[in-house]
Amino acid sequence: MSPSLNARSALAAASLLLTPPALAQAPQAGAPPAEAAPPAQAQPVITKPPELLQQVEATYPPEALAEGVTASVRLIITIAADGSVSEVLPTEPAGHGFDEAAIAAVRQFRFSPAEVDGVPAPVQVEYIYHFTLNAPPEEAPGPDQAPVARKATLKGQLISRGSRSRVAGATVRCGDDPEAPEALSDADGRFSLDVPPGECAVRVVASGYQLYQTKELLQEDETTEVNFFLAPTGGALETVVRSDRPKKEVVRRTITRQEAQRTPGTFGDPIRVIQTLPGVARAPFISGQLLVRGSNPGQTATMMDGVGIPLLFHLLGGPSVVNAEFIDQLDFFPGGYGSQYGRAVGGIVEVGTRKGAADTFHGSVKVDLLDAGFFLEAPVTDGISVAAAARRSYIDTILPAVLPKSEGSTLSVVPKYWDYQLRVDFGAKRDARSEEEAQALAGSARSTGYVMAFGSDDQLRLVTGGPETERDLTVDTHTLFHRIKGDWTYRKGQLTSVFTPYVGYDGTSFKFGAAKQDGVGYTVGAREVLGLELSSSLTVRTGLDLVYEHQSFDVEFPAPENFEYVAFPGAESVGELLVEKIGLGSFDGALFVEADLKVGRFTFTPGVRGNFQRAGDARNVALDPRLWVSFAATERTQLKGSLGLYSQPAETFRFISLPYGNPDLAYQRAFQSSLGVDHRLTDVLNVDVTGFFNRRFDNIAAPGDILSLPGGGVVQLPYSNQGIGRALGLEVMVKKQRASATDKWSGWLSYTFSQSLDGRTGRAPEGNGGDFGGGFGGSGDETYGLSPFDQTHILTLVSTYVLGNGWELGGRFRYTTGRPTTPLNHTFDQYQVDRNRFNGTYGPYASARTSGFHQLDMRLDKSWQFQSWTLGVYLDVQNLYNAENVEFTFNDYRQRREYEVPGIPILPVVGVKGSF
Repeated sequence: MSPSLNARSALAAASLLLTPPALAQAPQAGAPPAEAAPPAQAQPVITKPPELLQQVEATYPPEALAEGVTASVRLIITIAADGSVSEVLPTEPAGHGFDEAAIAAVRQFRFSPAEVDGVPAPVQVEYIYHFTLNAPPEEAPGPDQAPVARKATLKGQLISRGSRSRVAGATVRCGDDPEAPEALSDADGRFSLDVPPGECAVRVVASGYQLYQTKELLQEDETTEVNFFLAPTGGALETVVRSDRPKKEVVRRTITRQEAQRTPGTFGDPIRVIQTLPGVARAPFISGQLLVRGSNPGQTATMMDGVGIPLLFHLLGGPSVVNAEFIDQLDFFPGGYGSQYGRAVGGIVEVGTRKGAADTFHGSVKVDLLDAGFFLEAPVTDGISVAAAARRSYIDTILPAVLPKSEGSTLSVVPKYWDYQLRVDFGAKRDARSEEEAQALAGSARSTGYVMAFGSDDQLRLVTGGPETERDLTVDTHTLFHRIKGDWTYRKGQLTSVFTPYVGYDGTSFKFGAAKQDGVGYTVGAREVLGLELSSSLTVRTGLDLVYEHQSFDVEFPAPENFEYVAFPGAESVGELLVEKIGLGSFDGALFVEADLKVGRFTFTPGVRGNFQRAGDARNVALDPRLWVSFAATERTQLKGSLGLYSQPAETFRFISLPYGNPDLAYQRAFQSSLGVDHRLTDVLNVDVTGFFNRRFDNIAAPGDILSLPGGGVVQLPYSNQGIGRALGLEVMVKKQRASATDKWSGWLSYTFSQSLDGRTGRAPEGNGGDFGGGFGGSGDETYGLSPFDQTHILTLVSTYVLGNGWELGGRFRYTTGRPTTPLNHTFDQYQVDRNRFNGTYGPYASARTSGFHQLDMRLDKSWQFQSWTLGVYLDVQNLYNAENVEFTFNDYRQRREYEVPGIPILPVVGVKGSF
């Protein structure tokens, strides 16, 4: 036995073997079985696997050396985002001192950083350190004895079965022999393997894919080219789950495309899943509103790739305005978000889109009973890719064909909508395997970016089975928006700059009786975020957030009563028809700065956002300091808290002159605070509990204050900053992920307890009526009353189970407390002669509630995975047991009786989706 010793290593990134340069003749570990892979849903998309750059030779244990013992030490190591080894854990103790020696050596290794979609990220990998004893070198053969090496070449490409995606970073080898040569697939999934001629028992091991085995007969001095189609471990419809980004908020709930598209009752629409998360109250079924932590409609900002959009859902509670396949990630901040975000006193919803594929052409087509759409993505050239999607509804075309043909028998208001997205990415070179290498290729700095256009169009159409020319009822509502944005990201060293300019167009129109309004809005904006990592414990970010918009309206309205005429008795007042063209511009800008400071187990993120608004003659300023703190109590437990001020400007159209607006409006404000704990019970089970208290003030109330006119008389403003409110509650989120490809069950439970109050300062409006922010307190002595959107208990249970063979079954159950109502207390008819109508008598304001809402939704998916494409069929059933939930109430014309309007009955929707 030779006294010389050496070692050779094999690296496996979640079943992905990467071999560093050999230092001696030593056995190499075989690929681990596919079932030993980490959890399918916890695996990141490794676009650039880590590579061993610096290897330290382990000290051979003296006792083992004396006894002539060898060993292979299997380790789980954590490679940090900078390529250093942050943790080493043995999985199978080898004894004889091998474990300690291997751990000591591996801690000193240095890797090139792994990348998740081109961004350096920490990964956990399996590493096998082999201790071998080398035999004395044999005497080299003479010139006449030198054998002639025989060689054959196996070349090919690894392709994901069902999607045709290229599989990078996979290990290809012949047989189980540890000494067998092996090859690693590149970014295009290509590999080249030189082996002895004859039969090759091919084994392909790749992260997130089943072990692939086949046999190839290789001829001497010949090259055999093949394509291997690898089956994903998660099945045909598996979607990669990205690793979590570092949190800078107390609560950020991130939805992945895969779990969102499978959630029952959403019809495969990821954004609808937001309505099932803690802190979100259930809105009426046709509204599509987001009511977050007791806030009112319109107080939660909706953004797409950092740009504000006016609508998140199509009209009448339709699908979201973004094609599901285009969504990369969905971030929901119910409160406590950092100073980069503004213009909201409620929550923030940000939809992130994804860039086009860099490997080959992909796409999908989806058709169901409501609409049809497509998604396409492809590389154009190295560093440039494109993605596009579009969708169109057709219920307005189908429904008239199935309605009764007799005139006037059936009338229905249905939505008609379409949307589109187009994105072109540039600057991400595929041959750069790390951020450092990309910057080096670019001359120490790197620029990437994209240009994107997206938009949506909605109309409400009245359809009937009878002749349209004979009906006397019309509905005309139309809204649309278009956005074009750019994104330029520049990185150099520890400096990162993201510049986002954008322009937009919005159009609205509606007709109702004698009233008509056509509106047009133009938007120009830009965001700049500059980040600098000063040290491992301090990062600073600052930036500007600017937007200018101009809105114009063509208005035809009956003059408001008592504004330009005096009401007369005996009939409903009819005033002069006002015809005006109104235009107004407004600017809103913000300067923000925040920092991440790590002190021991604490992380502090203080920040401040300064806001300035100019609308007409109004000049408004608001300063919003904020603070986020987290404490890592244990490896599995994190305590977190936040507090801060938030501002939201009133919409531009509210600043127009009387009688339509109020030019003296100010910022709406809110104080938000929260305290919570996040505990990871197991690797797949997580519990998040958060309590919150929010107070709103200077909010928009309608109708507004009553003013005295200079020439005498009084007028009531349509809006004023008299709205106040507060909300407190507790949110619980328990989520269970799939532990592995063999784990069949996943789901979550969300529960919210909350109390939301609204009110107004100053004198209550006449009749104690009005929208939110007005008409509270019953007799007028109380400042606060229940918000009309208050729901004390909100419970959602979501679960999916993989049945096997392409089948998956899911269910969603929801319960919410009924919304507050003011009960009709009819004791006698109250006839108002001046207006020629009846008035009702009511009990105390918000002293009653509608019945609680409860509903069960089910979804069944079936997929067929072919070599180059995947076919999926689903049945999504809303309200499975046909619960009659109350959505609205209304009274008869004498105000004697209250009628309840139920929500949707049982609604089955069948859809088909093909993807390639």
